[in-house]
Amino acid sequence: EKAIKLQVKEEKACETKKICLHAFTDLTYVAPIVFLYLLKECYVHGNLKPTKKFRALQQEVHQVLCNSPQPGPATFVAYCLYILPIFGSYCEGFSHLIVSAFHRFLKTAATTGDSLEAKIIAVRLFLDIVEGSIDHDERIAVKILEVFDIKLTDIEKVASQSKAKNDHRFHNVKAFLEQYIFGFIESESYMTAVNLLEHFSIRQSGESFLVKMIEKKQFRAAEKWATFMGKPMLSMLVQEYVDRNKLKSAYLIVKKNNLQQEFPDVHHKYKESALKKLAEKACWDVAEAKANGDRQLVEYLVYLAMEAGYLEKVDELCNRYSLEGFPKAQEHEAIFLQHCFLNLNELGVEDIIWVDELNGLGKATCHIEGSKVVGLDCEWKPNYVKGSKPNKAVLNKASHGYSNTTEFAFKHPAHIVGYNFHCDVKQLAQSYGDLECFKCYNMLLDIQNMFKDPRGGLSGLAEKILGAGLNKTRRNSNWEQRPLSQNQLEYAALDAAVLIQIFYRVCDHSHTADALDGHNKIEWKSYIVSHMDNPRKSRKESRLRKEPEPEVKDNEA
Repeated sequence: EKAIKLQVKEEKACETKKICLHAFTDLTYVAPIVFLYLLKECYVHGNLKPTKKFRALQQEVHQVLCNSPQPGPATFVAYCLYILPIFGSYCEGFSHLIVSAFHRFLKTAATTGDSLEAKIIAVRLFLDIVEGSIDHDERIAVKILEVFDIKLTDIEKVASQSKAKNDHRFHNVKAFLEQYIFGFIESESYMTAVNLLEHFSIRQSGESFLVKMIEKKQFRAAEKWATFMGKPMLSMLVQEYVDRNKLKSAYLIVKKNNLQQEFPDVHHKYKESALKKLAEKACWDVAEAKANGDRQLVEYLVYLAMEAGYLEKVDELCNRYSLEGFPKAQEHEAIFLQHCFLNLNELGVEDIIWVDELNGLGKATCHIEGSKVVGLDCEWKPNYVKGSKPNKAVLNKASHGYSNTTEFAFKHPAHIVGYNFHCDVKQLAQSYGDLECFKCYNMLLDIQNMFKDPRGGLSGLAEKILGAGLNKTRRNSNWEQRPLSQNQLEYAALDAAVLIQIFYRVCDHSHTADALDGHNKIEWKSYIVSHMDNPRKSRKESRLRKEPEPEVKDNEA
């Protein structure tokens, strides 16, 4: 017995784990059944996680196949697969383990020397699986065909030997296999069916089979089948994807299979679709980068900005790319916003305090001291670089007089109203680590938690309760630029102000929420949260917390 030790060193903590493995130095007199029993014991008594145990045992089995198992490595594996069903719940996992180890062995071994005998055993095993006399998972059956390179002619050869013994179960092997594959199609196991059809080069199924896979959203199986069938079927698949607006999938198939001549417009439609999705998420900078200066795509992006009511973006793009014929923002934006979205005037918000210097901060602090409810919202410049640190947040606050302050509101004994506020608090804590106020708070009401259906975000909730949504096109604008544009200022103020409006509407005893949540009245006080904001610990932090820690001084703790 040997031990594989895994040393895990984290913050001066050391943990040793092991998995026991039999040293299979000589398999000359070790039968497959004994080998499998020892393999199971290794797995059962190992205390590593299942994935690590699987990898360790896979490596061991690979080495085992190099130690002259009798009558040969391929035959030894075939016999193991025959026996494994008697191991019950271990059968499927060990079958994958042994097949994957054998596949790896075949990559390095020049020849096994027993491939012909092993193939005959594997064919009989496959036929027994098909008949149901051996209980193996369908994926194992496919892997057996692949790893032992079993062709239709090999099955016909073994079947002819059965006929010679007056066994007529496999009178027509191809028809027998087609019936077996049809069973997978009927049970909607499309990938297994496609793997078998491709392996045996059976091309009888056609367009209806392809459409059925697409309707059942088995896209990987459909693409594999179409690739196997050739260009006509690939063209049908592309057209189906285009008709169903799956333009990215259509574009990738066109690109991979050189079908640009048959589908010249797919690439452009895909690019427009990608821009539209980014615009819907208000990721205008990313959308512009994706357009990559293509005039036609930039013009499409301008139309998307007009459609969204982001007319200052229209002016910006028109000026940058010298585009003409588009309306000016000043001419149309006021009318657009008045008809589609909430605005500060509709909410009766007039006395807005913009804080950009010390005197303004003092004025806002004095104003908020008399407020019983404070609405809070954060904005920050989006960061699209994976793994990079988030940008600093801008905090927006609203009270009865809608102001804009920072630390004071968290310490003030008023009700704090937010929407999905744990994300804002996390962003604020990362942006302003020196401020202790973001580590705790009192009397917080997260409006999102009061409603069962959070779809549509704050804008969707405002539309349900106040009758109109919010224009979110500036959500991902540059909040680090100074000065902020007037539209950004109004956007930020409105996001905070609407929280107060929703709060008072919910608190109104005459207001019922039948259309919202199926309740006669929302008991908002039960959703108040106080004291510490306890952020979720990472798995690493939780594990370290459970492990013994070295002593530390009080001031360090």
